[in-house]
Amino acid sequence: MNFCPKCGKELKEGQSFCDNCGTSVQGQVNVNITNNVNAGGRVSIINRSIVTCILLTFLTCGIYGIIWFIYLTDDANAAAEETGTSGGTAFLLTLVTCGIYGIYWAYMMGKKMQTAGEKRGVSVSDNSVLYLVLQLFGLGIVNYCLIQSDLNRFSN
Repeated sequence: MNFCPKCGKELKEGQSFCDNCGTSVQGQVNVNITNNVNAGGRVSIINRSIVTCILLTFLTCGIYGIIWFIYLTDDANAAAEETGTSGGTAFLLTLVTCGIYGIYWAYMMGKKMQTAGEKRGVSVSDNSVLYLVLQLFGLGIVNYCLIQSDLNRFSN
């Protein structure tokens, strides 16, 4: 099964353009959007601009920060090749526990980044205590930037 690399719609065999978005798909590596695995069988991580994510977070009064949190969690699970708590569930748990789960999340993200680095052959230090301290002092967005920086190193 082939999928459009832009919108994720399923493509018919030999199709040159996506029926949904019009993207040329001829000669490109098809990406299975449903499980984030590229044609080579390796988990693909999207390279996101940290500056753009910060600006969008401030311009949307934090709404994009929630989306970014969810993306970070899901990408970290994919990079570490673990089936951990999904991004949506982690956000809801953080919301329901008035931020307490967010402190645990920050610590565990440091561990996941180290695990992902070991599995991908990239040197990533264990920043779990740093993430924990930053989260305790209300600097979660700094954690997001540091985690995104590590994830960008894993992007394909």
